[in-house]
Amino acid sequence: MERTITATEANREFSRIFREVAAGESYIVTARGKPLVRIAPATTGGQQDDARVARLHGLLDDLAALPACAPGRITREDGYA
Repeated sequence: MERTITATEANREFSRIFREVAAGESYIVTARGKPLVRIAPATTGGQQDDARVARLHGLLDDLAALPACAPGRITREDGYA
């Protein structure tokens, strides 16, 4: 169930709303009577997150396998290049 709350109320009661959203509640925040934002519990990506984490670990493994090299002296001008 989504509850509607004004932006002023949301600002004043943020801690309570945060706890309720963490428990599964959703809110529509309005400003001047018009819907502005939805505050809802975050959902996990499931398999998408797992695949992303696997790709990240693969990248880190690849980077760890690269030989270390000293870049030499780095100047301020190098930052502009």
